[in-house]
Amino acid sequence: MDDVLVVLLRSLNETLTAAIVVVSASMLLYNLTRHLRNRVARTSAIVLACVTVVYTGDVFVSLGPGRQTLDAILRFQWIGIALMPAAMFHLSDALLATTGLPSRGRRRRVARMLYLIGAMIIILAAFSNVLMQPLIRTRSVVITAGPVFPIYFAYFAIATTVALINVQRARQRCLTRDTRRRMGYLQLALVTPAFGIFPYSVVLGQSETDTVAMLFLVNASNLVIILMLLFLSYPLSFFGTQVPDRVVKADLLRFMLRGPATGLLALVIIIFMTPAIRILGLPGDSLMPFAVVAVVLLWQWLVALALPWLEKHLIYSDEDGDQLAKLQNLSERLLTRADLQQLLDAIVGAICDYLQVSTAFVVSLMDSGTEIVAATGPTRPDAQWLEDERPSLLAALVATDDQPLHQWHSYWVIPLYSKRGLSDEGDRMLIGFMGIQARAAEINLTTDERQTFQSLARRAAETLDDMRLQAEIYAALEGLLPQINVTRTRAADVEYRHGREAQPLLENGAFDREQFVEQVRAALRHYWGGPGLSSSRLLELNIVQNAMGDNANNAARALRAVLLSAIEKQRPAGERKLLSPEWTIYNILEQRFIEKHKVRDVAIRLALSEPDLYRKQRIAIEAVADTLIEMEYTRTKA
Repeated sequence: MDDVLVVLLRSLNETLTAAIVVVSASMLLYNLTRHLRNRVARTSAIVLACVTVVYTGDVFVSLGPGRQTLDAILRFQWIGIALMPAAMFHLSDALLATTGLPSRGRRRRVARMLYLIGAMIIILAAFSNVLMQPLIRTRSVVITAGPVFPIYFAYFAIATTVALINVQRARQRCLTRDTRRRMGYLQLALVTPAFGIFPYSVVLGQSETDTVAMLFLVNASNLVIILMLLFLSYPLSFFGTQVPDRVVKADLLRFMLRGPATGLLALVIIIFMTPAIRILGLPGDSLMPFAVVAVVLLWQWLVALALPWLEKHLIYSDEDGDQLAKLQNLSERLLTRADLQQLLDAIVGAICDYLQVSTAFVVSLMDSGTEIVAATGPTRPDAQWLEDERPSLLAALVATDDQPLHQWHSYWVIPLYSKRGLSDEGDRMLIGFMGIQARAAEINLTTDERQTFQSLARRAAETLDDMRLQAEIYAALEGLLPQINVTRTRAADVEYRHGREAQPLLENGAFDREQFVEQVRAALRHYWGGPGLSSSRLLELNIVQNAMGDNANNAARALRAVLLSAIEKQRPAGERKLLSPEWTIYNILEQRFIEKHKVRDVAIRLALSEPDLYRKQRIAIEAVADTLIEMEYTRTKA
């Protein structure tokens, strides 16, 4: 009975050891791919890398390699064992700096010294037996202590104790209940990786480690380490991110369910099914690949079903859930211009097929001009000709007869009206028209053809109406989104005590370059009016406040004047040339934002492709942003 229990506990130990590798490696990748620029994320990645190295070695040990390979693996594990105390101190120093207490040089020097000690321990473990010596038995492996091991023990104990003290100091500097709670989680969870990788077999000496009691203890400790690693991932996820708390929690929940949990399920199937002799009349190792695929697919299906419920009950309150549902509903209903364009193309194609004509088109009538939004066929009209003929076209469309279909030149046209608004006179708002190539001197559509044409015209009117409405929504969002800057970075200002040194002006939140460029982009797109200009955080700049007096104390006009000044600073010396490379940046800024020309028209004038124009436009906006920062910095220094 004891032998069966030992075999079972050994298999469970292998599973839990591999699970630790899966969880720690997953968390390491999670940190590396999301907020590596943050110091806490980088140092926590070192801690997780140490855990991954040690337990990866344990997994290879369980595979039963030869003596020489086994000795190399046991020495390889000391990379993580030796660097863990230094990594913990480094992480505690980063946490303390986050709370506004950066190192004046002393903690930084201590961290470097600890890493140097760790490197020396790695060398001793790899090339000598003065630190430890692996003792390989028939069914187990233990490590005996060398004469230098007490030095490692002192290094481990001192570094770990100081790290915990630093985290406690960081916790005391937290100003809000949530941040104190998260730092408390870190205090509890931070101890586990360090004590989980400590070489206890050195302390135990040559006592038997393959007993039932010892295996129970090892499995329990491995299970605790897995739980603590998962527990550790929660507070660390909030450092270095610039999104709200609910987004951090939801992202972490999805990652844990779809990443580590999926890997653990596949691992359990592989470990416990492979030794089976027969399952459902098939060999266990033959059935195992299909079982893994089936379990992974089933798990992903269950996650897709359960994730909305878990997010609702674990992350969002009732009010938040209602607001989130409305936002998701909006995102699902909104279509891009390409989506609506595709629908209009399908409509004009259907008209050509049904009425047996060669040409059909849909034209949008806007205050800024006439635009052909969808067209097919060889005899489609030219946009400039439509603009020139606009007065006669409008007269034909608003004719007072009862016939909705009109003859106009060589086309039959039908007006398209909006269902959402009225004109200034209280009539239906004309938003465009649909036209087809006339197939006879007079309109000779049958009743069925006329009804089908009108039905497709109504659908085109709805699509064109949606296109106009969604263009307004996108324009509003483009101006408003850059103003919504309540991020985790801003939250840190009220969550922790301030440091000993104030941040320089240009490192302030208002001068975060990425967000600053977004503010400038929104203001330029709404240069002649809109929330991107009137609600911009650029209004807080000193150069804008100083320009108020020259602009009738109108903040939007002052910002427009400052933007114009920054644009003019991009103007090269000499006579203006549209096709000269040195004039490209200025020409794009002037024609796209000041004169409000369309992308297609500007690309033609500057002899650029549209993708190249977008790329150079992005460079031009960044140039204006850098100029504004320089102007603000110069004004502040003055």
